[in-house]
Amino acid sequence: MLVALLLVACDEAGPADGGVDGDAGPEPDLVFTVATFNVGTTLGLAHDGAPDDGYTMEMATISDEHYGNGLAWLPAVGAVQTWIANNQPDIIVFQEIFHAEDCAAIPAAARAGFYCEGWAAGDPTVVEEVVGPTYQVACNLGRPDKCAAVRVAFGRFAGCERPLCLDGLDGARVPDCGGGSRVGRGVIDLTDGGTITLAHVHGTSGITAEEQGCRTAQFEQVFVDLDGAPAANGEANLVMGDFNTDPVRLASGDTSAMRLAELVDSSGFAFVTATDRRTEPTYSGVVSIDHVISDTFTGSCRAFGITEGTEPPIDAVYFDHVPILCEVGGTLP
Repeated sequence: MLVALLLVACDEAGPADGGVDGDAGPEPDLVFTVATFNVGTTLGLAHDGAPDDGYTMEMATISDEHYGNGLAWLPAVGAVQTWIANNQPDIIVFQEIFHAEDCAAIPAAARAGFYCEGWAAGDPTVVEEVVGPTYQVACNLGRPDKCAAVRVAFGRFAGCERPLCLDGLDGARVPDCGGGSRVGRGVIDLTDGGTITLAHVHGTSGITAEEQGCRTAQFEQVFVDLDGAPAANGEANLVMGDFNTDPVRLASGDTSAMRLAELVDSSGFAFVTATDRRTEPTYSGVVSIDHVISDTFTGSCRAFGITEGTEPPIDAVYFDHVPILCEVGGTLP
């Protein structure tokens, strides 16, 4: 969640257009779809007495106190499952997805209507449930709430031999910036040959100097040094996730936004998602913080519920982000 950074989003400083325009060029050798979806919620979204959607303040309070506002409310779990089944992204990254093993510590009184209601040890995790058996899943180091999935007909994560590999993405914790790794690296071995290196990002939220510093350090992990090499260290790279900052609209008020734009440009990458002010923002109607970046692939993206012709994944007032789905193409080195 971006919190009060939204207050400075209308500042006019920064480049006019930080995105990729998707102009026609040579026919790409590889065309596929990718998605990023922060599937969490926030207590501030809840509203009482909404018989049309059922997500009342009571439910929101339970989610906040027991589920960390991660994806656990059953109608929302079902909505994400349906959205994935309908759109079949080849690669998808999730942030704020509840980890089912934590059900063991949740009291029975807080389970009705949530994923833990019928859970038993050994059951599939929430991320496995929403993607289904046609995907393989790997999660950030020490962060089972931040996971990536690849459609097995498209490829598989190198070194991951199971349907779910917790801690399956390489990573490193930034000291004093929360537990686990908010940047994960996975190499995808493509079914038809070649590899794509995926860097999954969930930047620290907040507006303080310390929080901006955490995000900056995380972006440095992506493009400079994660574990002796950048997270995006392959010959063909995708960088995806919730960056918790807008590299254009927040460039003058957030040092991490400015640094992200600099790192993307200086490293030979470009935004696939639009970053120009002419494009409707995809988060809270003010900023765009969910992004896809690449040094190899270009394309176009849709924000479901915002882009014309798309619908939100659920009618309830639940998600504070929308899923971003991009069709990309390029030539592997």
